[in-house]
Amino acid sequence: MKQPWIHNAKTDWWLILSPPFLILLIIFLFQKQIQELESSYSFYTWLFLIVFVDVAHVYSTLFKTYLVKGRVQKRKLLYLGIPMLSWLLGITLFQFGNLTFWSVLALVAVFHFIRQQYGFMRIYARFEPGNWSKRIDEVAVYAATIYPMLYWFKTPRAFTWFVSNEFDWFKRLPDYTGLITVLYVGILTIWISKTVFVAVKNRKLNIPKISLITGTYLSWYFGIVYFNDDLIFTFLNVISHGIPYIALIYIREIKQKDDEQLNRLLIFKSVTGIFLFAGVLLAFAFFEELLWETLVWNEHFSLNFTISENILPFLIPLLAVPQLTHYLLDGFIWRKPKKVN
Repeated sequence: MKQPWIHNAKTDWWLILSPPFLILLIIFLFQKQIQELESSYSFYTWLFLIVFVDVAHVYSTLFKTYLVKGRVQKRKLLYLGIPMLSWLLGITLFQFGNLTFWSVLALVAVFHFIRQQYGFMRIYARFEPGNWSKRIDEVAVYAATIYPMLYWFKTPRAFTWFVSNEFDWFKRLPDYTGLITVLYVGILTIWISKTVFVAVKNRKLNIPKISLITGTYLSWYFGIVYFNDDLIFTFLNVISHGIPYIALIYIREIKQKDDEQLNRLLIFKSVTGIFLFAGVLLAFAFFEELLWETLVWNEHFSLNFTISENILPFLIPLLAVPQLTHYLLDGFIWRKPKKVN
C-alpha cells in the first residue's frame, strides 16, 4: 500500500516516529549513566531538554501563525484575542492561589500533549475510511495517554509537570487504579488484535500509523508508569513531543510550501535556513527562560533581582502567555477549513 507519510519515509521516521523508540533504547542501555547525568549535569539537561526542546517547540507555532503574512489580518479575533485571554485567565486563576494556577496550566498542557498524539494518528490515517478500525485506533491513542496520567494522579511520582503537588486534588478520589489497568490492558489487546486482523485481511500495513501508536504506548507507559525517575520522564516526554511538533511545523509550513506562498519566510527553506529556523526557536526559548529564571525561579542562574510579591500574580501569568497561547491556538490552527458548497 502507499504509505501516508507526511513528507517521506526517512524524514518522518527520524524526526516524528523514532524519538520514543530511540530514547527508550538509550534509557535501557545507559540507565546507570543517565542517573549520573541527572545528578552531575542537571543544568545541561535542563538547558537542552526544557529550554532547547520543550520551550523551543512552543515558539515553532509562530511559523504557522504570527510570522505568516496576512494570517493575523484574516483572523484578528483569534490571534490577538487568545494571548489576551491567556493572560486574563492566568491572572484569574492566580487569585485562587499559586497552586491552582499551575494545576490548571498542567492539565491544559496534558490535554495538549494527548491531542497531539491523536492529531498525528489522524494524519497518518487520513487515507483510511472512517470505519470501526479507525475508531479503535482513536480509542487506543487515548488509552495510551490517559491511563498513565490517571495512574500518576493516584500514585506518588518522583517528577512533576510544573510544580510539586499540582495533581494532589485527584488523590481525594477513591482508588481506581485496578479498574483502569484492566481497561488499559483490554484496549491494548483489542488494538493489537485488530491491527493483526486488518493486516492479514487486507495484506497491507499502515506503517507510520502503527509506529505512532506503538511509540505513544511505549513513551507514556515507560516514562510515567514503569520508571519513576525525573530525567527519564522528561527525556521521553519532551523529546517525543517537542521534536515531532517542530518537524511537522517545518515540513508543512516551510518545506512543502511554494516560494510564492512563503514570502518573507522563504529564507528558512534552504539548508542554511534550517539552522536559521532552529536558531530563531532557540533564541526565543532562551530569552523566555532567562526571564523566568531571573524574575521568578532563580534556580539555575540569578541576577539577584528581587520582584515584589504583589507583582507576581500579574507577572507569572504574563510569562506563561506564550505557553498557554500555544496550547489554546493549537486547537484551532490544525483544523481543515470547512468546504463551502
